[in-house]
Amino acid sequence: MLTYQNKVVIVTGAGSGIGSVIAEQYARQGATVVIWDRDADGLRHVQATLEKEGFRIISRVIDLTVPSDIVRAVKEEHDELGNIDVLINNAGLGRSNSPYNLPVEDWDYVINTNLRGTFLCSREVAKVMSIGQKGSIVNIASTRALMSEPNTEAYAASKGGILALTHALAISLGADRITVNAISPGWIETGDYQKLKPTDHIQHPAGRVGKPQDIAKACLYLTDPANDFITGINLVIDGGMTRKMIYED
Repeated sequence: MLTYQNKVVIVTGAGSGIGSVIAEQYARQGATVVIWDRDADGLRHVQATLEKEGFRIISRVIDLTVPSDIVRAVKEEHDELGNIDVLINNAGLGRSNSPYNLPVEDWDYVINTNLRGTFLCSREVAKVMSIGQKGSIVNIASTRALMSEPNTEAYAASKGGILALTHALAISLGADRITVNAISPGWIETGDYQKLKPTDHIQHPAGRVGKPQDIAKACLYLTDPANDFITGINLVIDGGMTRKMIYED
């Protein structure tokens, strides 16, 4: 049984990495998958790969820092496909720099892409979902919303904002039967998994580094119509690392 047969799923930031695997997993469950990214080459590659397997994929080059791009894209998806059932706000980026030197332009770019982009995508898609009185939104945050490495202020602030935005939207959109949840990934390896060192895996209580499939499976769970009692949560998927006390000898 294909849970997402005849469902329409939008995945942002799907031109590579976690987003491309999320898109693939929804396609395997029968969904029509719409992939957005600013990377046109990445989108073409993902679309071609999935279409070779017979999946229905629609791609659009979208810059989430341009609000009119988002409004236009949602209207086009609605006009072509009808209801939008699932939105995965996966797109995100960072700019690493000392807080003493971080240019305000870099701060704005990260916040506008990660946080404002998530809000605008959610708002515009929710307008469509509300017509059918159902839908699910998942925002991909990060464990960096809960803990930090040096010089990641813009990224951490954007992901922390996504967590707050998630529970706020869950309350505001609940009356329209739209669930809104967040996933905070830890170390999810999107490169060559075989090149990881044993110490990379051993440091995780779960015994291994994460894979994009770990995040995709959580998305499938949270957006399953049978799980509509789950809303407003942040699901941390990090192999237990945020629960591990680390002290230097």
